[in-house]
Amino acid sequence: MKLDYQLKKVEKNTKARLGEFQYLGKTYETPMFMPVGTQATVKTLSPEEIKEMHAGIILANTYHLWLRPGMDLVEKAGGLHKFMNYDGPILTDSGGYQVFSLAKNKKKDITEEGVHFKSHIDGQNLFLTPELSIQIQNKLDSDIAMSFDECPPARADYEYLKASVERTIRWAKRGKEVHKNPNQMLFGIVQGGAHKDLREYSAKETVKLDFDGYSVGGVANDHESKEDMYKAIDYSIPYLPENKLRYLMGIGEPIDILEGVIRGIDIFDCVSPTRLARHGHALTKYGKINLKNAKYKEEFTPICDHCDCYACQNYTKAYVRHLITANETFGARLLSIHNIRFLIRMTEQIREAIKNNTILEYKEEFIKNYYGDKNE
Repeated sequence: MKLDYQLKKVEKNTKARLGEFQYLGKTYETPMFMPVGTQATVKTLSPEEIKEMHAGIILANTYHLWLRPGMDLVEKAGGLHKFMNYDGPILTDSGGYQVFSLAKNKKKDITEEGVHFKSHIDGQNLFLTPELSIQIQNKLDSDIAMSFDECPPARADYEYLKASVERTIRWAKRGKEVHKNPNQMLFGIVQGGAHKDLREYSAKETVKLDFDGYSVGGVANDHESKEDMYKAIDYSIPYLPENKLRYLMGIGEPIDILEGVIRGIDIFDCVSPTRLARHGHALTKYGKINLKNAKYKEEFTPICDHCDCYACQNYTKAYVRHLITANETFGARLLSIHNIRFLIRMTEQIREAIKNNTILEYKEEFIKNYYGDKNE
């Protein structure tokens, strides 16, 4: 049974949206941050811990699961939910971002049929097409599958981006034609860089294909500025249906989530919370801190006051710092729990602000706290 998204409210001062969908008898609200479980696991964490953080949708990566353990094995196991023992909703990306980063000669390796590239595991020559990407996701049996799109370089010229948008639309149509999982939503992806006309064209043509939801893509490559990211959203959103989910791919910086919500985005994902954790960084109300710093050696207080996560309820900055500096995995686990919960709790606060029509006041207070004077 497909997720049934319903738009409940638009905040009176902005385009921020409050929505919800039902899944296995449980109601999930948006805006929502989605933790990333690339290899069918959110790094270092159990499904039970993820649920304790009040996570909703989590992500898994089509490219990585295609290579190992393989789509047929996951299908034989009963699909991703049974394979990884997660009973909440799962979204799989198309594998496109990874594939395009592995394609060395863009002009040669990217063809109309698909993309040639080498496996990051053993260097084997591989070829991924829009049809194969969808077929893999059908077998993985996620709740939301993503169309296979071209991920153009951040600073590609206009003509390249125009051709890329056209190809992505053709690929979206091809993928939709082979999508055979009746219980799985399929999302289309809007591209076009920071060009208003390309975003409008991409959005309108993708919407004509009537997907179950839509993503604003091309904003999480290596070199986009925040200005270009916000332009990409602003230029795409007006042409997307109000009654379907809107997804900003690969974005997890707190201010970008907030700016995305204000512009009309519903769901976000990023690997950053766990990646930051592995390097000793914690997200806090007053900005990002590095617990490797010596000043935390005798800080016998929680990572964040008033945070309800397991790490903050049970451990101190001094202890977590000790674990991180001693290369103990438990330190990365505790910071992963905290960072993911921080972003999920932030979206909970954002939803309350939308309900109260106070999202701009929330933004002002957030910026004042997060980017104020810090003693790092």
